[in-house]
Amino acid sequence: MDNSYGKFFRITTFGESHGRGIGVVIDGCPAGLALDTDFIQQELTRRKPGQSKIVTQRKENDEFEILSGEFEGKTTGTPLTFMIWNQDQKSKDYSHIANKFRPSHADYTYTEKYGVRDYRGGGRSSARETAARVAAGAVAKLFLKTLGIEVLSYVSQVGDLKLSKNYTELDLSKIEDNILRCPDEDMAPQMIEKIDETRKNRDTIGGVVTGVIKGCPVGLGEPVFDKLHAELGKAMLSINAVKGFEYGSGFEGVKMKGSEHNDAFYTEGGTIKTKTNYSGGIQGGISNGQDIYFNVAFKPVATIMIDQESVDDQGEATIVSGKGRHDPCVVPRAVPIVDAMSALVIADFFLRNQGRKL
Repeated sequence: MDNSYGKFFRITTFGESHGRGIGVVIDGCPAGLALDTDFIQQELTRRKPGQSKIVTQRKENDEFEILSGEFEGKTTGTPLTFMIWNQDQKSKDYSHIANKFRPSHADYTYTEKYGVRDYRGGGRSSARETAARVAAGAVAKLFLKTLGIEVLSYVSQVGDLKLSKNYTELDLSKIEDNILRCPDEDMAPQMIEKIDETRKNRDTIGGVVTGVIKGCPVGLGEPVFDKLHAELGKAMLSINAVKGFEYGSGFEGVKMKGSEHNDAFYTEGGTIKTKTNYSGGIQGGISNGQDIYFNVAFKPVATIMIDQESVDDQGEATIVSGKGRHDPCVVPRAVPIVDAMSALVIADFFLRNQGRKL
């Protein structure tokens, strides 16, 4: 089971949803980076449960401790370890499914693979693990900030409600202006209402998070198997509930002709740029200096408060009843997770790119 990600900026997460806590070890973070603990906590707060009526009501402050790799507020270059203690586990909420396989969960696959599973909140397969990623991603964002690179994400779709505007037409400074993290003042209330209505009906709904990376230098990406877009795709698809990834023009690009889709080059102020950006800031698997943008599709949360047919660990037919505290829609809390994984990918590729040429 691979619990690590990255090559030069490498993270290893540990812990379970209902264990004592979760954490992350960051190896390869450059020494001397100022650790803005308020910023790191802010990122964790954006992901934490219980922050609004349209997310799970589990109460976790997600306050972190730094166990190693820091001295006088700066990184030392040695492994940087963060610990987040669990506070509001209600493991009894899961005792009724100890031997049942919940539809579209990891219960069956974990049982078959390991012969044992932690049924309390999904154990290691729980999205609670992503808090550790967000802590590591916050450090990566601090590193990228010193390089002039900005990582942003926002909700662009809930169910069949989809923004018609491109990210360039939106004021991304308004992402945190509402509980959904959608910067469109007209669509956000409609999307929030749809999630709340779904919650009241004891069901769940999916959505899309759009990611944007600004200020990325030319040259990040490693042909041929570690292309930048391939690694971004892997990073996003490793997030719980993600069902799809597209970058640049994505699937819409198939409707265009090459003469329409090609990004023509021009020079401005001694810098080579493209007139359009259907490539999504990546060509040949390598960043070209333009904005990188992509969409991440999240399925409806698998735990619903409606009885479902299933089987138990003996293969006998059974009914699974929904119980506990769960998100009716994952996308509001997924925004900082997409941010984190974006930052981790870019930080890793930046360090990998050092020394490529004189």
